[in-house]
Parts: sequence; structure tokens; C-alpha cells
Amino acid sequence: MARRNFPPFIGKKYLGNKNKMEVHDLDKETKNCQIDEIIKAKHAVIFKPDNLQEAHRCGYDNCHYCIGGSKR
Repeated sequence: MARRNFPPFIGKKYLGNKNKMEVHDLDKETKNCQIDEIIKAKHAVIFKPDNLQEAHRCGYDNCHYCIGGSKR
């Protein structure tokens, strides 16, 4: 899997799932992350700036599969 090259995700590394309040690392994505399903369901969030600290500041927890260290 890889970063998405279509708007609004062009080149972004981190993608949030607002339904589960999880952040995913698209460079380490696994099939368990279900990123395409998140995008299709319109639950995808991008962060500005595109970094893990911003995702955490916005209340997102790490995905167990691609980042690890989930607090849940």
C-alpha cells in the first residue's frame, strides 16, 4: 500500500479515520488498516501540518497495525 496521489490526499503521509478517531501511517499501511474503505465512507481526515503530533493534538489515537502504541 502507499500514499494516495489524488486530491485531497496528494502525497500526505498521515490519514485520520474520524469514525474511529485513529491515525494511519500510509507508508506503513497494512490490509487491516482498510484505508480505501475509510476514504469511500468519507471518514478520511488529513492533517495540517501532515505529522503525527498534529494528529495526536487533534485527539487521534495510533492505529494498532501501521503505527502501534495505541492507547486504547
